[in-house]
Amino acid sequence: MKRCMIVDGSNVIRKVARRILEGPDMIIVDASHGDEALAMCTAQMPDIILVDNNLPDMAGVDFIRSVTAIDASCKPDILLSMTQLDIGTIMRAKRAGAKGYMLKPFNRPQLLERFRQMELAAA
Repeated sequence: MKRCMIVDGSNVIRKVARRILEGPDMIIVDASHGDEALAMCTAQMPDIILVDNNLPDMAGVDFIRSVTAIDASCKPDILLSMTQLDIGTIMRAKRAGAKGYMLKPFNRPQLLERFRQMELAAA
């Protein structure tokens, strides 16, 4: 069973993503702030992280760098979510350790297709 963390300051985005992704093969945990999510990652690293580019307390790229620096037995697949396409941010996120990106707002088919394309889950 995969464990997915959704890190986003928007309660609506976290709820929508949870409803789309949660199922018998996927456990969902969420956090509204980067510091909260980093503490959760230190305690138990998820398999997949969907992180907003503009967290209330830090930039998404900084969060990605911090997560990849945690000494854990598994390294998560990280997907950056953003409200507008910014190639520079995407490249910085990929250099920091992100596997890809996704534009918000997203719907069920878009999120599931992105997970399939990136082979993150059998969604």
